[in-house]
Amino acid sequence: MSKILVLIPAFNEGKNISRVIQDIRQVGAEFDILVVNDGSQDNTEDQARKAGAAVVSHPFNMGYGVTIQTGYKYAFDHRYDYLVQIDGDGQHDPEFINELLKPVMSGECDFSIGSRFLEEASYRPGLARLIGMAFFRKLVSVIIRQKMTDCTSGFQAFNRDVIKFFTEDAFPTDYPDSDVLITLKRAGFSIKEVPVRMFANQAGKSMHSGIRPLYYLFKQMLSILVTLLRSPKSYRGDE
Repeated sequence: MSKILVLIPAFNEGKNISRVIQDIRQVGAEFDILVVNDGSQDNTEDQARKAGAAVVSHPFNMGYGVTIQTGYKYAFDHRYDYLVQIDGDGQHDPEFINELLKPVMSGECDFSIGSRFLEEASYRPGLARLIGMAFFRKLVSVIIRQKMTDCTSGFQAFNRDVIKFFTEDAFPTDYPDSDVLITLKRAGFSIKEVPVRMFANQAGKSMHSGIRPLYYLFKQMLSILVTLLRSPKSYRGDE
């Protein structure tokens, strides 16, 4: 039987994390759940443990990219076959976890990413964010030569080969959004979008927030540039 880990990166999600874990349990009681607590200043760690999840805590806030890579390293070390990544703020609907896993477990792709724009019931972000998402959607689609509709989604599933790849230096820990898809494609992995439902963040803040839009745009473009400058051979260990 395949070992499946659901990874929840969390920062100050004490009000949401128990409900997210409970909802995941209802979808798949066989899933193992790991919360990577990124130096939260609230009761995120306590609530996650009480809800029955395994918890790894950073001693201080290290950022989203480092947080999810901590989860990938845990999954690789504990020999998980598949990993599902879902946010801890309740924006991602756990009911779609199995839909994300299906193409990965069948071998149709190595990496699946949930798109809110393929599901009519999903919320639509504000205008400013929509413009930024549209820009990166077009850019990534051109670079990887595959149409993408929601390339900044953190609702993902992937196999052990990708888990291993994400533990290595090639993983862009600074702002791992659009550049993750470019990195995967250049490394030879297959990608598939899956329709999912997402909800608006009622708190108005997540691990992705707090970054000024122009600064984020600059950092994301810089990360993509670095990804493009890297030799594809380096992904295969040839350099």
